[in-house]
Amino acid sequence: MEGRKAAALLVVSPTYHGICSNLDEICHICHSYNIPVIVDEAHGAHLGFHPELPSSSLSQGADLAVQSTHKVLCSLTQSSMLHMQGNLVNRERISKSLQMLQSSSPSYLLLASLDAARAQLSENREAVFDKAMDLALEARSLISKIPGISIIEFPSFSSFFQIDPLRLTIGVWQLGLSGFEADDILCNDFGVVCELVGTKSFTLAFNLGTQRDHVLRLVAGLNHLSQTSHFPQPVKEEGKNVNHFVCLDDIRIRMSPREAFFATKRKVSIRDSLGEICGELVCPYPPGIPVLIPGEIITAEALNYLLEIRSKGAVITGAADFSLSSFVAAAVLGIVQVQKQYLSEL
Repeated sequence: MEGRKAAALLVVSPTYHGICSNLDEICHICHSYNIPVIVDEAHGAHLGFHPELPSSSLSQGADLAVQSTHKVLCSLTQSSMLHMQGNLVNRERISKSLQMLQSSSPSYLLLASLDAARAQLSENREAVFDKAMDLALEARSLISKIPGISIIEFPSFSSFFQIDPLRLTIGVWQLGLSGFEADDILCNDFGVVCELVGTKSFTLAFNLGTQRDHVLRLVAGLNHLSQTSHFPQPVKEEGKNVNHFVCLDDIRIRMSPREAFFATKRKVSIRDSLGEICGELVCPYPPGIPVLIPGEIITAEALNYLLEIRSKGAVITGAADFSLSSFVAAAVLGIVQVQKQYLSEL
């Protein structure tokens, strides 16, 4: 790749948790080299519509911005928008690419809902998010007083530029609960639906439909968790790597994903899977990042991570056996030697 110019820079901002990048600086640097900036702004269609919200990617100089309008605004599910500006991106080429990818029979229900969402914002641009912002602020204030509950605030991410105040990430690890366990109680007993659930925390999204009753139910649910849970003493894990993402540090690709996808498959038990070539995409959600892809060697780190988060309630997608008692492996010549080589390195 040395000597070759980058075609474009792709940035995800904001993240699912609302963390935003300094796109203004990123765009300035890229544009000085005539490199366009594409922003995956799926969770940021509302940015810029309130003084306390981070700026939108377009206002910071992005050339292309893709927004999942339905995630935060009021359009129907699956509806989204692609925004363009500037001269670094060939508009005709974008149009032709869309013609190849999109259906020739678009849903006019989705298109109409996008127009309705646009109209809703344009009618009261400066104040449309006032209520949601006030409720998010009230929720933070009330939740911060509950013992054993932590709120991830902007100072926790000092290396990041901004954070969306309408995303509230709440930690429950001090209560001895996983995010999945807390989510089950909040949903079943208090009617609170979390936007994103993790092993130690969960994230809530405040939007135009949020009501004060929702905040009160959330606070009541968190008070219940605090009052009924024990507060375990933190355990020091000396000499043990507790990095939950260590499984992504040692990725071993034996075949291309295409080769593994079309290869003959066989089912192997989890006990015999170490060193095998994975024949399926194994993706826990959240966070939605594949731990194993077709063609990758199944390592002990990946296996331990998958079993750990599954025991805490994570949903495993892509795997034929959702219980993870077995894997689909690529049946290829020389697999015994590959497996022996991996096991000898453990």
